[in-house]
Amino acid sequence: MTNRKTLKLAAVIDGPGWNFSSWRHPDMPADAGENIDFFIQQAQLAEQAKFETLFLYDVSHVGPGNIPYYLSMFEGGTLMSALAMKTERIGLSLTASTSYNDPYNLARQVLSLDKLSKGRASLNAITSNPGGMVNFSRGHLGKADQYPMHQEFLEILLGLWDTYEDDAFPRDKESGVFLNPRKMHPVNFRGKYFSVDGPLNLSRSVQGRPVLYMAGSSPTFVDLATSYTDGVFMAGSTFEETVLLANALKTKLLEKGRLPEHFVGAISQNPIVGRTDAEAYQKYREILALGPYSHTPVPLFMGSAERVATEIQRWYEAGAIDLFMVRQDHPHGLRDFIELVVPILQERGLFHREYEAETLRGNLDLPKPGFRTI
Repeated sequence: MTNRKTLKLAAVIDGPGWNFSSWRHPDMPADAGENIDFFIQQAQLAEQAKFETLFLYDVSHVGPGNIPYYLSMFEGGTLMSALAMKTERIGLSLTASTSYNDPYNLARQVLSLDKLSKGRASLNAITSNPGGMVNFSRGHLGKADQYPMHQEFLEILLGLWDTYEDDAFPRDKESGVFLNPRKMHPVNFRGKYFSVDGPLNLSRSVQGRPVLYMAGSSPTFVDLATSYTDGVFMAGSTFEETVLLANALKTKLLEKGRLPEHFVGAISQNPIVGRTDAEAYQKYREILALGPYSHTPVPLFMGSAERVATEIQRWYEAGAIDLFMVRQDHPHGLRDFIELVVPILQERGLFHREYEAETLRGNLDLPKPGFRTI
């Protein structure tokens, strides 16, 4: 355990919740997905509890059968930029699809967020449903294009974030030297899906590059994630499945000469917590009673605060997770977790009491990457 980073926590701020019915709860704003005051409240609550980061899912291909949040939600970069102005230390993670976006625009958007927040930005770069590609003039592409296009996108993204060396901008008024042009580097990328010259018109991040994640579980995902990213989001369907995937990732990292402790494995869960098991189950029944299509499975982490804290500790100590992401299905799910579970995790020495760094990388115990290295 001495080489392990301490447990990290994230708050998944997905509006009224990742289900069909939570918006009907009397304590949940029905317009939570488009309610900036609600998002600010959630963000500041998580920051007061010293969570490492906020996290935002995204979707760009919807129909009337989607969950309410997906039907009515802010664009992630815009929302995180607003929250950057209302927070000071917590990380800001948005999700964007490499299947739908342009690498130059996304690189600039995320690095701009990083600059606005003084080194707190991260990106979950995902592949997406091919059915949504028509919304982005890519309807001619299919499932087989997803990962090859994703790899090209990541190559370009990292290259653009390293357009400038750390000391490229003297900005010396006396000499009149604003930029050392020898320290500007275009990417000059030519691929099957993208062609990008660069350079990007933003200096390098104070954290080297914004933190980069992927989500998935396939062998191809494991190979790409361990080559390009700083961490992954795993399904976390069962303890055993997550341990196996975490071990596969660690093995692949070592094969590539990377240290597993410089990588973050995360799962997203919807803990429902009470002072007793009975109180937690009553909160769960409240959600089920809101509609016949609640589709809210029994959470893996549900019960008394002691029970939930012990289960999180079990996953963490087994090496299954580094980052536990708190999703909220009950309107007070995040608040309950913070008030009831976080103090126990702190008493057990698993979670910190204060932020220890200025940047997201620092708070995740990730090293600053060298220029143009992976």
